[in-house]
Amino acid sequence: MTHDLISLTIIMAVAVICPVIAERIPGKPIPQTVLLLAFGAILGPHVLNRIWLTDATDLLSELGLAFLFLLAGYEIEPKQLGGHQGRVGLLTWAVTLAIAWLLVFLVPFFAHHDMNGAAAVITLTTTALGTLMPILKERALEDTPVGDAIISYGTWGELGPVLAMAVLLSTRSGWQTMLVLGLFTTICIAAALAPHIARRAGGWLYRFFTANANTSSQTLMRLTVLLLIALITISRLFDLDAVLGAFAAGFILRIVMPKGVETLETKLEGVAYGFLIPVFFVVSGASIDVHAVAGNPLLLVVFIIMLILVRAVPVFVATTLDAKKSPLDLMDRLTVAAYCTTALPVIVAVTSVAVGAGTMQEDTASTLVAAGAVSVFLMPLIAGVTGRIRKRQAATPRI
Repeated sequence: MTHDLISLTIIMAVAVICPVIAERIPGKPIPQTVLLLAFGAILGPHVLNRIWLTDATDLLSELGLAFLFLLAGYEIEPKQLGGHQGRVGLLTWAVTLAIAWLLVFLVPFFAHHDMNGAAAVITLTTTALGTLMPILKERALEDTPVGDAIISYGTWGELGPVLAMAVLLSTRSGWQTMLVLGLFTTICIAAALAPHIARRAGGWLYRFFTANANTSSQTLMRLTVLLLIALITISRLFDLDAVLGAFAAGFILRIVMPKGVETLETKLEGVAYGFLIPVFFVVSGASIDVHAVAGNPLLLVVFIIMLILVRAVPVFVATTLDAKKSPLDLMDRLTVAAYCTTALPVIVAVTSVAVGAGTMQEDTASTLVAAGAVSVFLMPLIAGVTGRIRKRQAATPRI
């Protein structure tokens, strides 16, 4: 217990310090997420050994990952999935999956570096939408053509890998996996319909929950946390990854409250970004074996290059081909492609599953997580540069 408390104290001290450091760096080029990971790696068991990875810190980290995907699922507009840009985003993700599959299974380099399975394929197709949302808010990109495109492509870049994990990394046969996913979907549909049924039926219980949403009972907040924990638990009972349950909880929340509830969103973000999500990033950094990463720098560099080729290039091509219906100029397309190549949470989840199943070595997992951390720094940095060039071009009068 003492070790748990010491570790948590250090983690929260890092969580307080990182945004201060990020703010003081001219131009704010480094997201605080990168600093959280870096401090975690330095203070973790592989370097200074001041943060211990115990069952307690692992549980808090899992909850942080769950809240990250809850908020990511909540950001998704159901209409966007079926809209034009949503369909293009799905097709683009399918193309990235096919390209990643060909590269991983046909290029000998990946087999030589313990990356010849479905887990490696999935890690190359992801977009960290939950990680991107705070960055998009800070840079005032929400509700802009660029921001809408990032969310449309990024939605499938996060949802696609989550579903692929459930299907491709399952130890069951194909029909058993489909049966379990069908049962899980049925439970999610029931959870989404329950509030609508309760609203129509009325009754004292419904009135009690709505009337006490902002009292000490915090009924809506408690119901949301219950939904999250319940779906994570069901995911684990069905031998699915907890990420699927967390993402589903956020998506259900958006269906139940299509226009959102500002007070609930504020509370969720307070718990998530104020406590649990920083714990997740620091613990993820602490789990990186820095010596293993330093011992295999080629894999780190090649993986980042592959992320750009597999994810950024198809997104850029898709936005170019879709210019008539979703017009974006060159710099805007480059900005969207760069943001959509930001990866990390799904990489952490996928590599954890692969290591647990014995299909990937811990050294390789550490390198891929480190590469994901680099992408969180590098891709928003590149996107920021292209965004500033676009603004300068717009401000320059045409002759």
